Amino acid sequence: MAHWARPDRCDGGITMEPSDAVSALERYGLSQELMRALLHGVHLGLYILDECGRIIMTNPYAEQVLGRSARELIGADAHDLLHRNPDGSKLPRSQCPQIQALEMADSVHTEETWFVRSDGELVPLGLMGAAIQLDGRLGAVVLFYDLRRHKAIEQEQAAHLSVLEELTGRLSLMAEISTVLASTLDKEEALRRLTRLVVPRLADWAVIDLLGPGGELRRVSIVSGNREDNARARQWEGVLPAPDQLSHSPMARVLRGSPSVLLTGHDLASRDGSPFCVFQRRLFDHIRPTSVVIAPLRTPRRVLGAISLARCAPTPDFDMPDLSLIDDIAGRAGLSVDNADMYEVQRRIAETMQRHLISPLPAIEELELAARYQPAPRGSRVGGDWYDAFPLPGGLTALVIGDVTGHDLQAAADMSQIRNMLRTMAWAERTSPSRVVARLDEALPYIAGDLMATLVLALAERRERGRWRLRWTSAGHPPPLLVGDDGGTVFLEGAEGLLLGTGLAMERTDAVVPIPPGGTVLLYTDGLIENREESLDEGMSRLSRHAAALAGLPLPMFCTEILGRMRNDVMDDVALLALRPRS
Repeated sequence: MAHWARPDRCDGGITMEPSDAVSALERYGLSQELMRALLHGVHLGLYILDECGRIIMTNPYAEQVLGRSARELIGADAHDLLHRNPDGSKLPRSQCPQIQALEMADSVHTEETWFVRSDGELVPLGLMGAAIQLDGRLGAVVLFYDLRRHKAIEQEQAAHLSVLEELTGRLSLMAEISTVLASTLDKEEALRRLTRLVVPRLADWAVIDLLGPGGELRRVSIVSGNREDNARARQWEGVLPAPDQLSHSPMARVLRGSPSVLLTGHDLASRDGSPFCVFQRRLFDHIRPTSVVIAPLRTPRRVLGAISLARCAPTPDFDMPDLSLIDDIAGRAGLSVDNADMYEVQRRIAETMQRHLISPLPAIEELELAARYQPAPRGSRVGGDWYDAFPLPGGLTALVIGDVTGHDLQAAADMSQIRNMLRTMAWAERTSPSRVVARLDEALPYIAGDLMATLVLALAERRERGRWRLRWTSAGHPPPLLVGDDGGTVFLEGAEGLLLGTGLAMERTDAVVPIPPGGTVLLYTDGLIENREESLDEGMSRLSRHAAALAGLPLPMFCTEILGRMRNDVMDDVALLALRPRS
């Protein structure tokens, strides 16, 4: 049952007497049974204060929440006995909402306040207070409800949310790392981008060391979250002392195939006298880490290096979930490095093969020949661009420049087939360039399937009194450029035809032009004049201007300078062939 007490005055004693108000309340529908249910059945703490702030009535639920009996509560000053700050310290009386209800003769509400139980536990409560009249005196009724369950639910939800946020952040980081590692086939650039990504999101420092073919160790990237430290950190990049095969240092063990390790405290303080460990110690003495993870860059076949991530105070130390995450990052980085290594090996093989497929230029007494081949800067770096030059009976010299569709090993193989067929037909036919190219076009469907290509076939012929002329035909290829020794230039047009492999019958034609003394004939593939920022006409105009400016250079230097000046943001490979009669 509820407990009542009415003081005669604020500093007087307390006498107990039964309430005589129930009959007056019955007209509002409040029966004794309903009053009993309101006081005993509702899960709200309830007490009434007199004008001095002392408790004169309470209910059983208040006893349960506050851990105090009605005998302990009634007559006590509610603020002094119960009210506290969240840290347990006393709350100023002026800030007490119960006292404010008394003083302001109004209602107050607070979403969270703290009461202290008899056992010293602080209880978070939601509290409402309202002023009432008690026998002509001012009092207050206070209702409160326990927030501990709500707090527990909030904390549980916050913990779940924190876990989800951390998981989302890690998934986002792994997605970004995968993108970064796949964005380039330059392994060192990919690893530098990786270190810039994990600092500062995962660590204060990141270091990546790679093993070379002979077991040498090279530091390819070291990054700090501090800009000033970044500038000084470069002194630790480059070739490192070789780790001792018998060393028990964490880095040496990881490089020999041990799993990722987490170092803290004593592990970081231990010292090893080997040159490698002394070098590593100098770095740690500068960084002053409190926690370090060293993880191997590995593939199923081998260990390629290691990534070391460090945290410094006040950043919290790494934990086991961090170790697992970093191990996953290192595994992805290892696969990326391995893929880059395999790509580089294949690229070198393919490029070497293509260079060997292009025949060396013949030595012709009366003609000077020069050529250049430059693979595409990206991609497989092989393709179908080629040049060729060979002598024919009757004092003729055949010049060929061509481009087979595609940029792969198949294009290089197709190029080799066309080159060999063209040589054979030119020797067997001993006729005009247009006839040779027409016969080649007829044969292609039976030999090379769906192959398509462009080319220019030209014959340089010596005339009387040391004069030279050029007879040529074009199968869909950019026109040759004739450069006079005075810098005059002209593109040789008038013998254009369809590219090879279309299957369309057409009559091919030749064109003839004299080569002036000291003049240069330049044949080239479209990679020389194509880029993303200008049209083909603009590229041809640029080539003409550069060729005119370089006309007086020796032929090998002429070719080198042309290639260097024309290569702007080019995606294709380039072949060029130049001829100049000797004076």
